[in-house]
Amino acid sequence: MESGGDSVVIGDYDVEMKREKLKSILSHLLADPILADVPRNPTLLDVVTLVSLEKGSAMRLSVVKLDGSSLDVAVMNSATLKDLKLLIKKKVNEMEQSNMGHRHISWKHVWSNFCLSCNNEKLIDDDAVLQDVGIRNNSQVAFIPHVMKKGHGRHSKRKKHRLFRSLHKTS
Repeated sequence: MESGGDSVVIGDYDVEMKREKLKSILSHLLADPILADVPRNPTLLDVVTLVSLEKGSAMRLSVVKLDGSSLDVAVMNSATLKDLKLLIKKKVNEMEQSNMGHRHISWKHVWSNFCLSCNNEKLIDDDAVLQDVGIRNNSQVAFIPHVMKKGHGRHSKRKKHRLFRSLHKTS
């Protein structure tokens, strides 16, 4: 509905009212102790994973950090190590954001110096399905120090040497 020079759009107002009402209902629901495991600002994926957890098609894992503290995550039964790493990154970033404000964590540095392990076995293959490497519901996964092999994603010394030698040649 529009009028003269001052345009009033009822449709956008209704959408905004519905959005605010939905946020109010959601915050009221999330205050319920039964829904304590639902994140503060849940995404559709978060909700789907939690519903799948109740149905048995997802699993809850405990991730032990280097300082001994742990965090719980829920992943689908078909999740890969890469999916778990992305979920850990998201969860830790959310925790750091809520506790300390903006803080940057270099995940490239983390994954190049540490890996996850389960049952004293290093989990290195990002494409491995978690269930195929022995991870089940209520398993515990831990960060452990890990040094990548030489040449894995980097130039070997010989190639570096050849590169620098060609740069220093005199014409």
